[in-house]
Amino acid sequence: MPAVTVPDNLALPRIEAPTAKATTLRPVTRVGDAPSGLEGEGFPVRRAFAGASLAELDPFIHMDQMGEVEYAPGEPKGTAWHPHRGFETVTYMIDGTFQHQDSIGGGGLITNGSTQWMTAGSGILHIERPPDQLIASGGLFHGIQLWVNLPSRDKMVDPRYQDITPGAVALLASPDGGALVRVIAGRVAGVDGPGVTHTPIAMVHATLAPGARLELPWDPRHNALVYVLAGRGTVGEAAQPIEEGQLAVLGDGGHIVAEAHPRGDARASDLDLLVLGGTPIGEPVAHYGPFVMNTRAELQQAFEDYQAGRLGTIPADERR
Repeated sequence: MPAVTVPDNLALPRIEAPTAKATTLRPVTRVGDAPSGLEGEGFPVRRAFAGASLAELDPFIHMDQMGEVEYAPGEPKGTAWHPHRGFETVTYMIDGTFQHQDSIGGGGLITNGSTQWMTAGSGILHIERPPDQLIASGGLFHGIQLWVNLPSRDKMVDPRYQDITPGAVALLASPDGGALVRVIAGRVAGVDGPGVTHTPIAMVHATLAPGARLELPWDPRHNALVYVLAGRGTVGEAAQPIEEGQLAVLGDGGHIVAEAHPRGDARASDLDLLVLGGTPIGEPVAHYGPFVMNTRAELQQAFEDYQAGRLGTIPADERR
């Protein structure tokens, strides 16, 4: 699971170790398993937020862990052209390559640590698919797609596309150098990730070596979700066991704590975590298919606008 790596974590800026007085560790309020499913044209996913309530997730709506899968030649799959309105889609590629194109001219390859941040806003059409080279050769495919809600005032903003390259991601290390922390969006431990968001959120990918402990300062105004991409360890104030494919919902506090199984333990391996949080929007959510609005009437309007071609058009060279 390479994403962005460095030869020596100790060469990175360190997260300041909190004093005992300043540390308020967030407790785990619930742990859930992510069931497996298929998305798009049939690529495997884990539904990371299954079982979590919208109140626990707010401002997030949906997240899929795509893969991890080793494709044989001819097997890689993607999505067909489809619409979105009312939220942002975030595609973070950990291993492998996805190709994006949309109806406002955005697009390109998303590969090995890259993130494509698309604000659907008032409406957009897009497609994500493996490039021809990957279809021909097969290969490793592993990533995340996250849906971030927009508040009602921003539901109809103009669509926007951000291409976040691996080199733009802010990198930090835990005080002992045992954890590599990649800040993709938001302000964490005094540094800003490159993602520009309408809704205040933070998105972090952390890799903890066996035995490493990470105490990550976290905005008390944000909720906190920890999803295990790979490995086993513990999370939260009471050291709740957690493993690959599980989501922990955390309560209030100023720090998130996680620890990988110690060296020598038969279960010891790197613990890979996606850590998410944001300021809850606290508005009604009407969600159906590719649209996330506030009311049923707005959903109906989104479908009518899509059918009338008002959410954009597929580029002429892509119509088939």
